[in-house]
Amino acid sequence: MQALPETITADPMAPRPMRVLDRWDETYDTFTMVLDAPGGFAFEPGQFNMLSPFGIGESAISISGDPDDGERLFHTVRRVGKVTEALARLRPGDWVGVRGPFGAGWPVQRCEGVDMVFLAGGLGLPPMRPAIYQVLKHRECFRRVKIIYGARTPADMVFVKQLSEWRGRFDCDVLLTVDGADQSWHGSVGVVTRLIPRADFDEANAVAMVCGPEVMMRFGAAELVKRGIPKERIHVSMERSMKCGVGFCGHCQFGPYFVCKDGPVFRYDQVEQLLQVREV
Repeated sequence: MQALPETITADPMAPRPMRVLDRWDETYDTFTMVLDAPGGFAFEPGQFNMLSPFGIGESAISISGDPDDGERLFHTVRRVGKVTEALARLRPGDWVGVRGPFGAGWPVQRCEGVDMVFLAGGLGLPPMRPAIYQVLKHRECFRRVKIIYGARTPADMVFVKQLSEWRGRFDCDVLLTVDGADQSWHGSVGVVTRLIPRADFDEANAVAMVCGPEVMMRFGAAELVKRGIPKERIHVSMERSMKCGVGFCGHCQFGPYFVCKDGPVFRYDQVEQLLQVREV
């Protein structure tokens, strides 16, 4: 086990060591890791951290926990490379470097008094979960709440227990679907955008938050516009290859924007044309 000092620094390029408190598998290739943040860790829903298993590298991972739970930091990670594989090997008591939080988040505080529509695909739900936490915690400040989530298969769904808890509430609607079903699945089958026409919300007084693969966000945002939500009231979260987190390196350049600094959350009217261009 590594024995590292718990130093705190204001330098955005210097990792803050944090201990792993807990970790568990969400799916066959995705896990959630809980970090100890003594003294608190403030973040906005939709922001991300740079996580570094020491000696391996860094990876940009969205924060997936409750913003009001300041001393525990949740990240939900898919194993897709050497850094995330190294993160997956960490166990309680191990150390990880944390830089952040970075980026512009979901505009939850500017959405009071409207219908909230959350549209997520695959691993797009973890970056959205902090915003859902805030909306449900302050439920009296919002009108209807719709959570629309789709995954490739039932085995690819994350936060299954929590989705069931949300479905059991009387003050929000949860619509679920999978692209391909097995014998365990008794719900809707098809791409997540097919659920949008079934969701009951006031298009003229709604704000939508969309996160998932870029193709899903492109078609999902277009379907929400077709339903009548203005483009400037649709927000999308871009998942790009981010290296520095502060707009220096250029890895996450997206047209005129740097995702790490100007995003990852953008208004749809800002990036609609960029989403249509392959390999931007």
